[in-house]
Amino acid sequence: MTARAGSAMAVGSFTADPHAADQPAADEPTAAPAHGARRWWPWVKRGLALVFFALVVLLLVRQTRNIEWTEVWRGLQALPVPVLLAAAGLALASHLLYACFDLLGRHYAGHSLPTATVMAITFVSYAFNLSMGSLVGGVGFRYRLYAQFGIDTAHTTRIVTMSMLTNWLGYLLLAGLVFMVFPPTLPDHWEIDAGVLTAIGGAMVAVPTAYLLWCAISRRRSWMLRGHEVDLPTLRLALLQMVMSCTNWLLMGGVVFVLLQRQIEFPLVLGTLLAGAVAGVLAHVPAGLGVLEAVFVALLSDYAPAATLVAAVLAYRALYYLVPLVIAVGVYVLLEAKARRLPVATG
Repeated sequence: MTARAGSAMAVGSFTADPHAADQPAADEPTAAPAHGARRWWPWVKRGLALVFFALVVLLLVRQTRNIEWTEVWRGLQALPVPVLLAAAGLALASHLLYACFDLLGRHYAGHSLPTATVMAITFVSYAFNLSMGSLVGGVGFRYRLYAQFGIDTAHTTRIVTMSMLTNWLGYLLLAGLVFMVFPPTLPDHWEIDAGVLTAIGGAMVAVPTAYLLWCAISRRRSWMLRGHEVDLPTLRLALLQMVMSCTNWLLMGGVVFVLLQRQIEFPLVLGTLLAGAVAGVLAHVPAGLGVLEAVFVALLSDYAPAATLVAAVLAYRALYYLVPLVIAVGVYVLLEAKARRLPVATG
């Protein structure tokens, strides 16, 4: 595949209806129920998303009323330079580690792009994903850039799947352990006790545990899913997924912990960050803007002033979201220029 043709194929494959290959013929007697399910299910998902979004907006309104923004600005200005440098170092380590996620995908998909190119593509995709959402950043940029370097849609799909699976399996394992061992104290009006959080944590841990067991003992290692071959990773690769992902989330929590100047215990900060991360995803707010701040204020206001919490989260956004995004724009331009210099196959 040429780089130019690969780009067109990637975009076309990504924007197509994912259920198109599964549409039954009109004369099949079982077609109507499946088609009806496809009709109402998107509306149910939209309705649930709207309800969750409304709850997030309500939480934001309630929390922002009690924040002294002048104090937030003063808190930002008062952050010591050594603290900012330490937080920036942890943010850099996290981005570099995440950039290695697609190296697992390279092993899984079996392509031969150079390590530096793979890490650059992953870094760009992750930086845009944080600020613009997974469809644009985590998925869209990967399909675009991998196609520019001659990787076809099927291989890119395997890479994207491996990366997302790595990220969220590690999240489930770490968040589940935190909720089981160090459950955060929720506001009284939420009416959720520690026992419920422990049960939720146990359910979360069960998912990656089952995945590891599946990788370890399954005799069948390959399936066909919608025309794509799906291979079960080895136990060694699955364990590496867990270690890399959990370490990355720990580094992210470390950034906020350092910016809070260790005023709050690390497990509480980490648990709050993990809760805020999934809340931002469910709310469909770009970069989870406002959602993460509201979660931190709601869960940790008994441990630090709201202004201090918001100042730390805003500094976290600057170091973990904004600065990498600016760098990623430059890296993306360089990747595009490098791809254009590649020889184009003929015939």
